[in-house]
Amino acid sequence: MNKESTHALRVLAGVLIFATVWAAPAAAAERLLVFAAGSLQGSVDEVARAYERAGGARVTVSYAASSVLARQIEQGAATDVYVSASPKWMDRLERGRWLRPGTRGNLLGNRLVLVTPADRAAQVTIHTGFPLARLLDGGRLAMGDPGYVPAGVYAKAALETFGVWRTVANRVAGTPDVRRALALVARGEAPYGIVYATDAKADPRVAVVGVFPEHSHPSIDYSAAVPAASVHAEAERLLGFLWSPKARTVFQAHGFAVREP
Repeated sequence: MNKESTHALRVLAGVLIFATVWAAPAAAAERLLVFAAGSLQGSVDEVARAYERAGGARVTVSYAASSVLARQIEQGAATDVYVSASPKWMDRLERGRWLRPGTRGNLLGNRLVLVTPADRAAQVTIHTGFPLARLLDGGRLAMGDPGYVPAGVYAKAALETFGVWRTVANRVAGTPDVRRALALVARGEAPYGIVYATDAKADPRVAVVGVFPEHSHPSIDYSAAVPAASVHAEAERLLGFLWSPKARTVFQAHGFAVREP
């Protein structure tokens, strides 16, 4: 069976899972573990609860930077589904045969935005040489650590595209995941931050003052797969549910663009 057929079957499985209440008593005894990028907090929790209500096993979700989660999988973590905000880390796991063959698929897309505390919002025109360093006014620029957090990697790339990275590199407050960068801005501890559009949507204490053009950084794509170390037969059912109509509605409500697997 080719890759396209495998993905098509997984999407169909997700639809059937959503529409059917399973009668298998063993499902309730299992607890599935999902590793998900920090920017998916809230949305994946909601999808997990919908999966349980549809008759699936209980689901626990662990959030962190995609890189951190990928390294844990390489160390043998027996997680059942991995959702990454970075194709790089999914590629690495696939090359190392840490993924169950044929289970990887594209899931979501996102945008990169410049945010500031809501009570001081003023629109910023993002263009070559825009005065970000001056806007910081001695403060810090909150963003995921550009060395390993996907949101930070994308942010650095965007700032390099516009020729301003060198002007702010020594003012960056790099965080272990994008949600912590968001929190710094929300609490007023950083005057500006670069986060995903979905993060900004999740916290009314921040306002979006600029949107980075998609051409200014690598495409922000989330993918999902079942790690090879998963011991639960139901793992692929949960993976399929991520593409179900119910899950797609949840992700869209949180601001994500949904992808075809």
